Amino acid sequence: MTQTRFPRLSPHVPARGSKLSRTFFRQLFLAQGWHLEGEFPDLAKAVAIISPHTSNIDAWLGFNALLGLGIQITIFGKDSLFRTPLKPVLEWIGVVPVVRDSPQGHTRQIVDIIEKSEQIWVGMAPEGSRKAPEKIRSGFYHIAKAAHLPIVMFSFDYDIKTIHILGVYHLTGDYEYDLEQIYQHYQGKFSAKNPDWVAKPLQKLLKKD
Repeated sequence: MTQTRFPRLSPHVPARGSKLSRTFFRQLFLAQGWHLEGEFPDLAKAVAIISPHTSNIDAWLGFNALLGLGIQITIFGKDSLFRTPLKPVLEWIGVVPVVRDSPQGHTRQIVDIIEKSEQIWVGMAPEGSRKAPEKIRSGFYHIAKAAHLPIVMFSFDYDIKTIHILGVYHLTGDYEYDLEQIYQHYQGKFSAKNPDWVAKPLQKLLKKD
């Protein structure tokens, strides 16, 4: 059922903001005609993915929803961005710097941060690009696997102005099998701002008219 009220998060889920900020962004999200659908999982740690990503508007709607929920999503970005005037904005959003060419590896750095945190949701857009990428980037999978985290799946559905909460998936360790199972959660549950830019593996799962 589509929710006109936002779900109340469990204390286990990493939180941000105040009652005032949550109210403001909930009203802003709903005023644009958008809604949330699905049960929000009670998890202290997770990798959260959302698809499709075909427009800058996706980020705007996503942040409205996240701030309305009052959930802290951690995003990892290049450390060089923190040596620019964008640093205060990145810190406010929740971006954490990582060194891409570190000897210990990009994934290992992120896993170390996850393991030291009592509560953390890592947010990622698997497409990586907004223009019909040929495949889904596997970074989200390797991070979840290495950190032993479940994946929480979300989707944009522009046809009915809804962000779907698609559920939780626990990895088996078989990448191809797991990816196919994740795809099945998206079957008929998403539509894009720019349909021609949907990642090739997801195009066959688009909602039918």
